[in-house]
Amino acid sequence: MTEVYFLGTGGWVATRERDNTSLLIHQNEKLVLVDCPGSVIQKIKKIDLNPDAIVSVVITHVHPDHIYGLPSLVHSLMLVEGTINLYGKEESIHFCQNLLDLFHLREEKIKCRINFIPLRSGEDFHLLPSLSGSCLDVPHHPSSLAFSFEFKDLNKRLLFSGDTPIHPAIFEEARDIDYLVHECSAPKRYFDLYPILYDIHTNAFDLGRLSQESGVKCLIPCHIFGDLEFSESEIEQELLENYKGRLVFLHDLEKIII
Repeated sequence: MTEVYFLGTGGWVATRERDNTSLLIHQNEKLVLVDCPGSVIQKIKKIDLNPDAIVSVVITHVHPDHIYGLPSLVHSLMLVEGTINLYGKEESIHFCQNLLDLFHLREEKIKCRINFIPLRSGEDFHLLPSLSGSCLDVPHHPSSLAFSFEFKDLNKRLLFSGDTPIHPAIFEEARDIDYLVHECSAPKRYFDLYPILYDIHTNAFDLGRLSQESGVKCLIPCHIFGDLEFSESEIEQELLENYKGRLVFLHDLEKIII
């Protein structure tokens, strides 16, 4: 059995209900963390898993709400002997190295070592015996990647968009996919009010339309803005205007079973 926990489901401003977005893949007693905002250690303990089991961290990009918890993660595990592989675009790798160096977290006394693995768009990589990944560029930030995860034993795939505006390559990759976890920052009316949002994020109406066209089997919206006034039901209604597949709204610390 493979579980994917949603440690956070919110946007760049956390709310009482939703912290910054990050995922945790739990497979065969090993953990793969996707993005690393704050309080990751506490959240993993809240779902009764052991943070010592983290073997890989995948970074979508270097905006603060996706990476600011990395020094705390390494500091918390500094007495745990082992190596964590950290994957990301070259810009993300350099940023992470500098961020850890600010706190002297790559010194010899730190027993938890980080092995930095830069990726290029289109590159495949190996995470666990039955879990592989691939990545593709998305136009949110120069460091941005979306990640596709293949659960080989289960013959299932999950695509995580990271932060992104509407990007055709994502929906090509998502054609007939089992799970699409895609940012859904706000209803379309806010994008029409602030058109700059179209260049950096995705609204509910367009996400539903393109997910339907791609034949997405299960759509999981995330990265929901906490600084604008709208309800979850408004997002759901917009998505369902076009999307007829399985729609799953998850809150922090909830999971899906692959």
